[in-house]
Amino acid sequence: MKVCTDSCLFGAWVPVEKARSILDIGTGTGLLALMAAQRSDAAIQAVEIETAAAEQANQNFLASPWANRLKLYQGSLQKFEQVNTSTYDFIISNPPFYQASQKSPDNARNQALHSIDLPFSNLLRFSQKFLAPRGSVFLLLPPYEAQLVTALASSYELFLQKEVKIYTQKNGKYIRSILQFNFQQQTPEIAPAIYIRHEKNEYTNVFRQLLQPYYLIF
Repeated sequence: MKVCTDSCLFGAWVPVEKARSILDIGTGTGLLALMAAQRSDAAIQAVEIETAAAEQANQNFLASPWANRLKLYQGSLQKFEQVNTSTYDFIISNPPFYQASQKSPDNARNQALHSIDLPFSNLLRFSQKFLAPRGSVFLLLPPYEAQLVTALASSYELFLQKEVKIYTQKNGKYIRSILQFNFQQQTPEIAPAIYIRHEKNEYTNVFRQLLQPYYLIF
């Protein structure tokens, strides 16, 4: 579970430039944390439960130009919650999202895709405790799970501020939502949708502009 297009798009879209502290929950091999480091001066904490992924994330952090601002905790969010004393301007996560679908024989893949070790309630509870008063939580989720989390978030005093729907292409499949939550109760903004490709399978201009700092092919 290394790098996927929607996760890259998420990392490029989140407005991290002015953040002073960022937490990446379920960092995997460190993609979102590294993308945030490239576009900000923030101190970045990452959490990853799966041992092999955490080891690779740490290698990636140490090899990057931002190693002094990147810190990794290997373990569950629940254990990290017991020792954490920091608050964060931004909490970002592309969490494991499948709630009840059939699981793979591959345990690492199950941890990456299924909300076995990180129920949404735990993610929201942690955010309620450690998000800075004017901070924001940014999540990347499929359509059904985005609805579940939005309905659940208010129980933790977190309210949807903005939703961006991601489509494979014009007239294509709606595959993900980027969701922004904070402590302010207001009417959420439905931002313009993002389309990854044109019908001719070329990347759209919006996608190119967002990913240009990261994709060598652009």
